[in-house]
Amino acid sequence: MIGSGSMHPETLREHIKKCKGATQNSFGVNVPLLYPEIEKIIEIIVDENVKIVFTSAGNPATWTGFLKNKGITVIHVISNTKFARKSIEAGVDAIVAEGFEAGGHNGREETTTLCLLPLVRDVVNVPLLAAGGIGSGRAMLAAEALGADGVQIGTRFAASLESSAHENFKSKLVNLGEGETILTMKQLTPVRLIKNKFYQRIAEAEKAGLSIDEVKKILGKGRAKQGIFEGDLDEGELEIGQAASYVKGVKPASEILMEIWEEYLVAKKSLT
Repeated sequence: MIGSGSMHPETLREHIKKCKGATQNSFGVNVPLLYPEIEKIIEIIVDENVKIVFTSAGNPATWTGFLKNKGITVIHVISNTKFARKSIEAGVDAIVAEGFEAGGHNGREETTTLCLLPLVRDVVNVPLLAAGGIGSGRAMLAAEALGADGVQIGTRFAASLESSAHENFKSKLVNLGEGETILTMKQLTPVRLIKNKFYQRIAEAEKAGLSIDEVKKILGKGRAKQGIFEGDLDEGELEIGQAASYVKGVKPASEILMEIWEEYLVAKKSLT
């Protein structure tokens, strides 16, 4: 999955072309619908003949019909059953149920993956993927037991050798303990962050009752890029999920994948 949220349109095109050159297998693009250059992002996805799109952080009805008419499989990310139903009405092919534990943009309800999955499974009959707090094979098996057909994992791979995150950010992940991330900026757009000086400024502003516009001024522009890709651990917006506590070292993505898969198989066998 290519995450377009942190990319300018032409950067996304570059990454799509690189992915095409690297594999004949399926890949998709994740599109946060709240981003300002969404029309250009969609245009590039269609131009480059991308076959799978994950939409998030917005109304699924806005682009699902258009994308499906272009022959694209559409999966939408939700955080509650209300939006799960809206996604089905919009005609999505599958749903990602993302719990409170996830990194990045999140649901205001703070519903955990453990609670969210069975609730969503009961109201949808399309393929269901689980996300949020899944960073191990055991968590993957638990998601399956709760009704998921598959899982979406982000945080574990942020600390892979192939990750484009700054080395400062990767080093920070390796040393994160439990409780060192927090869901914040709920009045603006809820996001899970590592606690740092930037987070403290936001927390103090919210505690003081500053308006949304005043919080936006503190946030500014490019804050996530500053932290994750440029390595500013003090003033950057360091988005990551609770599964960061699983991260014990920076490894190749293939090694991380096999660790998760082998742990899943061992856990599943122990229950039979």
